[in-house]
Amino acid sequence: MQANGAGQGQESSELSCLNSAQNGESSSAGGAHSNGLLSNTDNGNSAGTSNGSSAGPGSGTSAASTASGSDVGSLKKKKRLTQAEEDVIRLIGQHLHGLGLNQTVDLLMQESGCRLEHPSATKFRNHVMEGEWDKAENDLNELRALMHSPNAIVRMKFLLLQQKYLEYLEDGKVLEALQVLRGELTPLKYNTDRIHVLSGYLMCSHAEDLRAKAEWEGKGTASRCRLLDKLQTYLPPSVMLPPRRLQTLLRQAAELQRDRCLYHNTKLDNNLDSVSLLLDHVCSRKQFPCYTQQILTEHCNEVWFCKFSNDGTKLATGSKDTTVIIWQVDPENHQLKLLRTLEGHAYGVSYLAWSPDDTYLIACGPDDCSELWLWNVQTGELRTKMSQSHEDSLTSVAWNPDGKRFVTGGQRGQFYQCDLEGNLLDSWEGVRVQCLWCLSDGRTVLASDTHQRIRGYNFEDLTDRNIVQEDHPIMSFTVSKNGRLALLNVATQGVHLWDLQDRVLVRKYQGVTQGFYTIHSCFGGHNEDFIASGSEDHKVYIWHRRGELPIAELTGHTRTVNCVSWNPAIPGLMASASDDGTVRVWGPAPFLDSQETDGVNENCSNMDS
Repeated sequence: MQANGAGQGQESSELSCLNSAQNGESSSAGGAHSNGLLSNTDNGNSAGTSNGSSAGPGSGTSAASTASGSDVGSLKKKKRLTQAEEDVIRLIGQHLHGLGLNQTVDLLMQESGCRLEHPSATKFRNHVMEGEWDKAENDLNELRALMHSPNAIVRMKFLLLQQKYLEYLEDGKVLEALQVLRGELTPLKYNTDRIHVLSGYLMCSHAEDLRAKAEWEGKGTASRCRLLDKLQTYLPPSVMLPPRRLQTLLRQAAELQRDRCLYHNTKLDNNLDSVSLLLDHVCSRKQFPCYTQQILTEHCNEVWFCKFSNDGTKLATGSKDTTVIIWQVDPENHQLKLLRTLEGHAYGVSYLAWSPDDTYLIACGPDDCSELWLWNVQTGELRTKMSQSHEDSLTSVAWNPDGKRFVTGGQRGQFYQCDLEGNLLDSWEGVRVQCLWCLSDGRTVLASDTHQRIRGYNFEDLTDRNIVQEDHPIMSFTVSKNGRLALLNVATQGVHLWDLQDRVLVRKYQGVTQGFYTIHSCFGGHNEDFIASGSEDHKVYIWHRRGELPIAELTGHTRTVNCVSWNPAIPGLMASASDDGTVRVWGPAPFLDSQETDGVNENCSNMDS
């Protein structure tokens, strides 16, 4: 934190620690504590005395308070508070202020010799909360000299008058509201577009209509607190602290700790009640999908591909044995059981794509396969079997976001857009496709080709452009949910992360063994913070998206791991498909003790799979 009030000359010294007598004085807004809270008590009395009297005789509080108040001068002579210490006291005072602990704040300010905010700011706060708009406007003249930007006064005055106008309208005082609009808001010559919108509220027939159209809470504490939050942004923190500053700093600290936690894989929650402020945030490796929960052995040959459905309730696996198996994910224990087997693929199944609503599944084969199969997953029936030519090689497919079209292609120069019946809608000549992806705009298709690049193709205006250029063949790629990042498996290089918008290589991930086999990696975890990939060294590698070194190396497969899929709905569930004929399902450690946070820095490869 920067030192609040530093470098403001005379004003800075005026806002630094004051003696207890000064802090015991009430502000000119009668009935206000020195901390700015309204009170029905006489604030001319010192906070120590009032706290002592409320504690009752014999409690010892009165004596302690009086002693602490009388000793302030001698304490200050021994040690003057640093700027950082003053800031902390003010932050604590503001937080207690928000809890309504008025007398506690008075005592804190008196003992420390600090002031929570400038007296002019205190007056301003109280006048705003009481709806005394004329007095609040006058307060702005006092605050003008304390502000870094005098021009902000116009903006603050506009906000005040806007609230005044809306409250008049809600009370049915249309003439008074009209006078504010014409005689006070308009002459400011600020934000005329907003003034036009405000003038339209004159036509509202009743208060509920006004609140709905203005998206306003209505006259009262809630809207005035929101107004004060906006007004405070124009005042230096030495004059008035930003709203809920301590909570903001604590929230930032919690977010920073989460960001630095290698294994954090839970939904982001900005509510401070969801974290402990007494301990640093740590996620155990044992809560991460590093442990084999199941080994699926129903395939009888190499398993080339696996993919969870978009809703996370099913897993589809494709194999060299010519079958596709659909597995059901148990929502309670996350165990997988065989739902149905789809047979008849003469060439084996090397790629699968779920439709956006998970109703259909498209299966493609290896390089010499000219057929594409479109299955109805719910009924197990084959809806479409498509083949344009025996010379085709339909090895990759991607669904349009509308779920009514898909694109497919292969390395022999085929690139088609089709409907659910397999009818050809469009085609692109001479594009040797290695992998495909449809962006969420519904128009752009990304295709990696044999020229070691990814290009964007627009089927509406028939334009194409280069987006990614690598120095080695791109074996496969996938795109993040927001369409911004692309994850590439590059021959002899490994896994690369690209920013599609800026068209730059963001990161190269280390550890994986990638030759010329087609390996499919994936994003995963909450907010797609993690990346997982198979490898030719029989392992599954996991990285945090921001780090180049793996945070986990999962062992158990005995041959090349061809594909990894992370469940989009269950962030602690992952599947991997291998040439060893098995599909492994990975999850947290069995019998996980929620209190365990040990072994965070251990490598998962050391664990028994």
